[in-house]
Amino acid sequence: MFKSTFYEEYIVGAVRDTVDRTVTKTDIVLYAGQTGDFFPHHMDAECCKTQDFGQRIAHGILIFSMGVGMTAGEVNPEAFSYGYDKPRFVCPIMIGDTIRVRVTIKDKRDYGQTARVWHGCGIMRGYEPASAGGSGMRTLADGEEEGKE
Repeated sequence: MFKSTFYEEYIVGAVRDTVDRTVTKTDIVLYAGQTGDFFPHHMDAECCKTQDFGQRIAHGILIFSMGVGMTAGEVNPEAFSYGYDKPRFVCPIMIGDTIRVRVTIKDKRDYGQTARVWHGCGIMRGYEPASAGGSGMRTLADGEEEGKE
């Protein structure tokens, strides 16, 4: 779904939650194949039985990436990603764990030709924090056209 949201419409402190998503073995295997990260703590169930967590864990950046995707319920044609800041992985996510994302608008600044909005992104396993980070987004002001001065 497309929905135009302009700089003026973002409210610092506004919060939104995503729907839940369960992490599967397929998610982990596909990510390993795409990135080449086949470390045993992600891929080798027998080896993991001897480790602290007792089972395979998902790649931290996989979970962060899934969280970013989970926030993309609406496509804003007036904005695009400006990057990510300080992703952290504060607890392991296992096959079968269900995650959800809470997005909070932390700040917004108008730089004349460029307006930026910063989000805080917290990924939860149940009600326990699992991953965190921030993202920036460049957005147009109401009435501004891309490429116009």
